[in-house]
Formats: sequence, structure tokens, C-alpha cells
Amino acid sequence: MYSEKMSVPVNKDGHTLCHQGSENRHQKIRRRLSRITSSKKLGRGKAIAVFTSGGDSQGMNAAVRAVVRMAITCGSKAYLIKEGYQGMVDGGDNIVEAGWEDVSGILQLGGTVIGSARCQEFRERSGRLKAAYNLVSKGITNICAIGGDGSLTGANKFREEWPSLLQDLVNEGKIDEEQKLKYSHLNIVGLVGSIDNDFCGTDMTIGADSALHRIVECVDCILTTAHSHQRAFVLEVMGRHCGYLALVTGLACGADWIFIPEDPPGDDWQEKMCTKLENARSWGNRLNVVIVAEGAINRKGERITSEDVKNVIKTKLKLDTRITVLGHVQRGGAPSAFDRVLATRMGAEATLALLEATPSTPAYVVSLDGNQAIRVPLMKCVQTTQAVQKAMDNLNFEEAANLRGRTFMGNLDIYKKLGAITKSNEHVDNMTKKPYNIAIMNVGAPASGMNAAVRSAVRTCLFAGFSSIVIHNGFEGLEKGMIEKYSWPDVANWVGEGGSKLGTKRTLPMECNMDNIAKQIKENSVHGIICIGGFEAFHGVLQLAELREKYEELCIPYVVIPATLSNNVPGSDLCIGCDTALNTVTETCDRIKMSASGTKRRTFVVETMGGYCGYLATMAGLAAGADAAYINEEHFTIKDLQKNITHLKSKMIRKTQRGLVLRNEKASENFTTDFIYHLYAEEGKGVFDCRANVLGHMQQGGVPSPFDRNFATKTAAKAAFWIAQQIQEHVNENGKVECRSEESATLLGMRKRTMEFQPIQRLKEETNFDKRTPVSQWWLNIRPLLRLMAHYVDDTSSYEAESATEVFQQ
Repeated sequence: MYSEKMSVPVNKDGHTLCHQGSENRHQKIRRRLSRITSSKKLGRGKAIAVFTSGGDSQGMNAAVRAVVRMAITCGSKAYLIKEGYQGMVDGGDNIVEAGWEDVSGILQLGGTVIGSARCQEFRERSGRLKAAYNLVSKGITNICAIGGDGSLTGANKFREEWPSLLQDLVNEGKIDEEQKLKYSHLNIVGLVGSIDNDFCGTDMTIGADSALHRIVECVDCILTTAHSHQRAFVLEVMGRHCGYLALVTGLACGADWIFIPEDPPGDDWQEKMCTKLENARSWGNRLNVVIVAEGAINRKGERITSEDVKNVIKTKLKLDTRITVLGHVQRGGAPSAFDRVLATRMGAEATLALLEATPSTPAYVVSLDGNQAIRVPLMKCVQTTQAVQKAMDNLNFEEAANLRGRTFMGNLDIYKKLGAITKSNEHVDNMTKKPYNIAIMNVGAPASGMNAAVRSAVRTCLFAGFSSIVIHNGFEGLEKGMIEKYSWPDVANWVGEGGSKLGTKRTLPMECNMDNIAKQIKENSVHGIICIGGFEAFHGVLQLAELREKYEELCIPYVVIPATLSNNVPGSDLCIGCDTALNTVTETCDRIKMSASGTKRRTFVVETMGGYCGYLATMAGLAAGADAAYINEEHFTIKDLQKNITHLKSKMIRKTQRGLVLRNEKASENFTTDFIYHLYAEEGKGVFDCRANVLGHMQQGGVPSPFDRNFATKTAAKAAFWIAQQIQEHVNENGKVECRSEESATLLGMRKRTMEFQPIQRLKEETNFDKRTPVSQWWLNIRPLLRLMAHYVDDTSSYEAESATEVFQQ
């Protein structure tokens, strides 16, 4: 039914390596920052311009900020082109040089502060000739274009025509031969800004995650009124040619039905949809939700409108049905933490790509591949994107969906499977139903998305023909027999619930009575366990796997699904819950910055959760525009604190008279949040004052973000299919499940862009158990970007510079 490549970690030398690794990472981080600082010669005598074009999307401002600041750091001039291609054609005050503080305060703003406009004139050669003259006049031959595929295609055409445009300008006497030779080639690098996530070649486009936040917020609000009045709601979301927003919203909100252009319904969709909605009502649901992409069509290519869907529901089911068209609200509001970090990383990489380009370098687009920012040939991506539309025009919908990529197909597959069971086929004949029970439990601290994972696991087990049972209150609940069977409707509406409805504890199995745990597994016929949680879930299942020789009852398959805001579980780059917590911290920091801006000359020291793992502090610092983020993984001294105070003092006499410093809760045993606050307050006297904030458990609360809902749903479904397969493959001749190999106790984690099942016992060698963190953490490689964006570029000049392309490689 389901197979996945097993990951075999590289053997390492335990605690000794952990200590050495910490020092090596610190040195590498400083060297990476040094490479950028030393690359001033890379940008000397060059100029980079950035513009936004086409429809706006949240995160564009973060990208503009990153391009400008990286360009200045590398020693080149930075220019802003206002109003997109129109500003390029008009020239004059539309093309202005930007300083460091000209892009201050825009990180958290939606839309695009430099404007975007359609420009018919640029479509003509005469318009492009004007644009070329305006750029040459400013000495600009490097352009970062932020927009959709149309905007990027236009930029590439401009680049190809550049030599002939310069020759025309020479012929017209507007420039001379020396200028033609000096500015002989134009470099183009694109960043994709689109809420639709419709560009092939990148996992995510800038703005798509923020749009999902707006949509899910609206859907959550609508669900409350729909539940009150037992209504059906038809929600129309954007996506003229791409169903990504509708598809992910459907998964994130537990929609009853979705319509997307890449997978149109059959001719009998009216009857099937109504049957599905009736089925949901028969389980006790008081509402129905149908998501319609604005570009939804049927198999003949004819449009299916929200009004069509509403009329079918009202006519056939006689339900009170309302339509909500979300429209441009999806483009609005502040960008999510993900989009801010994504845009910042892409903007920095785009600048380096421009400065390293040669006349033979093709036009690139900076894309996201797993957790890496990479450069991909622009026109190759554009051609694939255009091939999707061509396939849909030819009614070849299977090809169109496949061209969208495996992430899109994975979402579509999970949506179909989770919606496949109806009340009539849930209670199948006992002779055909597999007589095995799969248990689901939460372990560790609560994390937003746990409930979505439980819901998905329960329903996937039922879909696969297994019985689903749940264990309340972690391993303590297992010891006490707090176990019950769950059916399809028992987890209805769980996808958007925060916290843990099953209850969760940090207690490990070895801290309980192991004889009782073994007894409960036997008495309740537990044939496999899905454990959703943080480091305790990983450690707890490791203990169970290592006790198999002593307890025969423990010889069953296990799979751990990492879920913790700390993002500290070995074997996975990301954990369920960390995106929600990151957004909570980032939004709080936005409010704190507003307070600091209002009072002037004030610095806030903010303490975040995360244990010994600095992921939350680092990423929130990058997303919120912090001046520093202190973490345990990067050693810091009193001299570093003093440098930061000097930085803040110099900042307060300039335009941006505010400061924000984040500290991970266990960054240092001696340099506590209170110590840093008092140090800053004392040293800043007469220049700035200081306040401290401990965010505490608010970081664990709140409804899960769209990413965490979707990630939890897909991960749990994969885990359930895997454990069902393990049970089937390890049934002995007596009908008993018997698993003893390392490969039957695994952790399902995201490695770059691949979900991998990894033996728990082998992950021991990647784990620092003292600090409850992985030995190696990918996000440490982008910490230099946090300091760079805050203008810390004066303390690393003694290090040897290397190629700038290696700066942000993961």
C-alpha cells in the first residue's frame, strides 16, 4: 500500500561530537558572515535596481528590503524602481537610489511600498528603449524583478534585447560608444511574488502562505456562524489557473468538497457532492463547507461558479446556503513569518546572483527547494508553468496536475483519501475488516496541529480498514488504561483546534510502571502506535523499542510524528507546531516594535521558548527584523553584548529609533533575560531605555496555522499508511504482530523536501540528549542573514573570504 525510502544517518561520536560541533558551527557562522562582509569588492562600481510588477503579494516588501540591504553590504549602489515597468519607462523620480534606512520599517507591511502597475508601453520596443536609456543613465545593469511569470518573462525579453537597444540609443545619439561598451549586458534575476503559488520551479511563491492565513482566518470565522444556524457555506477563493489555495484550504479547514481547475469533477458531481454533504450531516455535523477556486471548471472546460454550487445545494438538499467571495482580502494584511523569512532569503540570494553574473550567465529565478534557496534558469520554469495552462486548455487535467509538482499531487491525494469514507462504508463487514488496532497518542508539551494530526491518523486508519483507538494523557494514560476506540465522526472539526484534545504529558515510559504499560498494550490489543509529540515522543518510543527483548508486548511497530514548537526533534527539519508559534512570536514582536516606535529610543528584550534549541528565536528575529537573537547554539560573551549595545546606541541617533533583541529561554545559564535587560538599561542610559518581555505559554496556544494544519494532515496520513503496512507484513502464522527490527520503530521527518522514515535507534547518534536537540541543525546556516539585515558587518573582517555563493547553502 505504501512504501518510503528508509534513511540511514551517518554515524557520529555522541557527546564529544556535540561539543566539537557547537564550536565548529560558531566558527562557520562567523566565516559565512565574513564572506559577505569581504564581498564588498564583488559589488564595487555596480548598481542593482529592484522593482515589483503585476499583482501584489504579501512579502514583496521584505524582498525589496533584503535586496537593498544586501546590495549595500556588498558595496554596490541600490535603486528602487517605483510603479513597476511603468516607472522604468517613465524614469525620473521613479528610479531613486536607496539607503539602508529607506527600507526600514517595511518588513511587516503587506502589498508593495514601491508600487506596481501594468504597463502597455513596455510591451512595445519603443517603451523598452526608453527603459534602457533610463537605466543606463543611472548606471544600472543589474535588475531584480519581483512578480509573476508574465513580469519575469518580460524581464527576460528585455535582457535579450539589451545589446540591440543600446545600439539604437547610440544611433539616436543618446549614449556614446563608451557607455555602450561599459553597460554592454543586462543581468536579470527574478523572485516569484504570487499568492496563487502557480509558478513551477519553486516549492512556494512569496505571498502564498500569507494568503492562506487570510483565507483560513475567514473560514474559521464563517464556521462559527454556519454552526450556529446549521448553514452550508460556499467560499470562493482566488486561483484563476491554479487550485493550490483552494486545495490547501480544503485540507486545512476540513472542507466537505473542493473545486479546482487541475482536477475537475465528473459529470455527476452534483449528485456526489450532495451525497457527501448529506453524509456529513448524518454524523451530526451542523454545517457544510465547500471551497471553490475562482477558475474551477468541469471536465469539458466549462466554468463552475459559486452560484452554480449554491443552487445545487439549495435545490437538492434544501439547505440554507450562503456564498462568501473572499476577493482581494486574500492579498491584504501583514505577511506571515514564513513569507518574511522566505522573501528575505530569496532577496539576499538574488543580489548575490546578480553580482556574480557574467555576460554568459542566463537569467535566473531564485526558488525554494526544501529548505534551500537555489537558482534555477528562469525560462525553463516559465515554460513549465505555461505547459500547465496548455495541458488544461487541451483538457489534459492529469498532466496539468502532475506538472504542478509532487507537493501539489501529495495534497490532492491526501484530500481524496480523507474524504473517501462515508457512513455507509465505515462500518464494513467484520469478515472483511482487518482485526487490528492502531493506537494514536500525544506526548510532550502541547503543539498547535496535534489535533489535526490525530484527526488525519484516525481517519486514515479507518480508510485502510483498521480499527482506530486513542490513548489519553500520553504514556501515563497508557499505563492507566485510558484508551478508547474512535470512529470517523469522533474527530470531526478537530483540524482547526489548538492544544491537544487527547491530553499530553511529558512523562517517559521508564518513569512509569513498564509492567502496566505492557499489560495495557496486550489487554487492549494494540498492534501499532502512532506517537505525535516532541522530544519526549522521540525519547519515549526509543525506550519502548529498546525494551522489546524484555517485553514481548512491545514487539509492535511504532512511528513518531514530530510535533513541538521548539523544533528540536532529531530526524526532521521542521516539526508540527513550530510555524504557529513562530507566527505568534513574530506578531507579538510587531506590536512591541510599534510600542518602541511610539515612545522612541526604546529597546525591548524578548524571551522566547524553545528549550536549548534557538530555532524560534532565530527565525522570529529574522521575520520581525530584530537587532540580535541570543541562542545556546551560538556562544556569546559579555563582549558580544557590549557590541550589541554599541550598535543600538548608534542606531538611536539615526532614523530608526527602536531596538528589538530576542533571547532563547536557555541561551545562557548566566546571561539571563533579566541580566541582559539590566545591562542594556544601565549601559543605554541617556541614549535609550529598555523593557523586558517573557512571552511564556502564549507561544503554545492559538489555532494552528495553515502550514501546521496541512503538514500535520499529510504527515499523519503517511504515518498511518506506513504502520498499517508494517502490521500486515509482520503478522506471524498465529495471527500475531511481531516486529523486532530497528526499521519497525521509526520517526517520520522532513529532510529538505523529502519525508523519510528513519529508525529511531539510529537517530540516537544524531542526538544531544543532554540538551535535547539534534547535533546538526540546518537553520543555523542562515543566522548570518539576521545580523546582516540588522547591519552587523563590522566585526568579522579578520576572516578569510570565500565564494559568496556558499554563504547561504544549506
